Amino acid sequence: MIHSESSPRATLAGPAEVRGIALFTGAPSTLRLLPAESGAGIAFSRVDAPDALRVPAIAAFVVPESRRTVLSPHPADRAATARLGIQTVEHVLSALAAAGITDALVEVDAPETPIGDGSALPFIEAIDRAGVRALQGTIEPIVVRDTVRVEDGSGGRIVATPGQAKGLELIYHLDYGPGAPIAPHTARWLCPSGGDAAAYARDIAPARTFSTLAEATAMRAMGLFTHLSPRDLLVIGPDGPVENAYRFPDEPARHKLLDMLGDLALAGRPICGRIEAWRSGHALNHAMARALGEPRP
Repeated sequence: MIHSESSPRATLAGPAEVRGIALFTGAPSTLRLLPAESGAGIAFSRVDAPDALRVPAIAAFVVPESRRTVLSPHPADRAATARLGIQTVEHVLSALAAAGITDALVEVDAPETPIGDGSALPFIEAIDRAGVRALQGTIEPIVVRDTVRVEDGSGGRIVATPGQAKGLELIYHLDYGPGAPIAPHTARWLCPSGGDAAAYARDIAPARTFSTLAEATAMRAMGLFTHLSPRDLLVIGPDGPVENAYRFPDEPARHKLLDMLGDLALAGRPICGRIEAWRSGHALNHAMARALGEPRP
């Protein structure tokens, strides 16, 4: 990777707030998006903790968890993570990246961000309400010049290659295998250098977190998501969405792409290139962010 073609830095023009219930914990949560100075980067903070610390949104601070992205100031310390960590940050990061925000503070008064309807709409709408303000200085993007590949050994893989356009081209191939209630399909989106909040709000942000009916049933048996119904999120059975309807024919793949954009923001700087994923999830997204991104300071 070589760094070139500096991009402008940007922050929020003012504060914005999102309230709701968290997905995994079920706790009420209030999230505040706040402006930050040039060079601050994106950081999160648990303001309900008396010893709250700012956690940089880079891959070095990711805690390995299934089905979500968790940040902690001390990712190897479970007690510290329970007290200071923030769960399910990927939708917030996705909206910030799509809007071209390079510097912001995200405050949360609970262990997890609010889930809303499982999409990134609440966050891109909050950014729109706050407005975007240009900052002095520039940020050097990560320009992919060579092929970078990460795999999980079970068919999941992500490949980064040089792109044909100025920005980040994302492609996600979703395939649950033969007999699955979700047919194989692909979603594509180009996040241009500097972001495109309007296109993201129209084409990507509405895509919701989803699960198959079998996955949802198994998770409820483990005590997860009992505060939600299929009407609140997207649960897909043999005949399609349960008590719900698709917002896009390819909504599941679009949501995977939404997550990928947020997770790749953990590289620490905007990425210019083409990144294509097959049957991947958060863990592989984090691995690609680490492969492309900033070392721990």
